[in-house]
Order: sequence, then structure tokens, then C-alpha cells
Amino acid sequence: MVLHLEEIVVDCHDFSALGHWWAEALGWPIVGEYDGELELQQADGSHPTLLFLNVPEPKTIKNRLHLDFVPDDQAAEVERLVALGARRVDIGQGEKSWVVLADPEGNEFCVLSARG
Repeated sequence: MVLHLEEIVVDCHDFSALGHWWAEALGWPIVGEYDGELELQQADGSHPTLLFLNVPEPKTIKNRLHLDFVPDDQAAEVERLVALGARRVDIGQGEKSWVVLADPEGNEFCVLSARG
């Protein structure tokens, strides 16, 4: 038996606002926006997709699962994401080669060092 990762689901308060933010942050097109959900997919149609769903409860603690991204230029990418509305967060990581950010609803993600 083989499992294939289809989508990553992000619980949120405002699926449309957060989904549109991530679409701009990643440059991924929106492939579906329905009642209470929005789905993004890479332009080449590959998986996994990102699916944003409304939930009634707010985020209250550090994420148990987060996304890591590898940019061409870490400093420039962090600056761009912060300008879009991300913020730097301290989750106890200390001094590391990656930068921890949070999206507008507080979901943590990391911008790693560029791979050479």
C-alpha cells in the first residue's frame, strides 16, 4: 500500500483572507474557493495543495506542524513576507540559520537558508 500526500489543511478564522494571503506569499493560484474553504495549488498542478478551512475556535498555542520554505535569498524573502503581513515570532528556537514567521492568523512557518 502506498500513500500520497494530497493536501495540507490549514484551520483558520477567515479562510478567504488567509488563503488569499498565502496565494500572494507563495505565488500559487487559487484553484477553488467555496463556502468556507479555499484551495491553492502550484501552477504545475503538483501536490500537495493547501486547503484553508474556517473553524470556530481561535489558535491558542504553537503549531504542532508547520511549513518550511527554501528561498533563493532568505533576507529578501523574509522582508517581502513581513511587508505582506507576516511577523517574526520567537517560539524558543534561539539563534538558528532559519527565520520563524507567523502568517496573519498566527500560524508559524520557517524561511530556511538558501540552498547552494
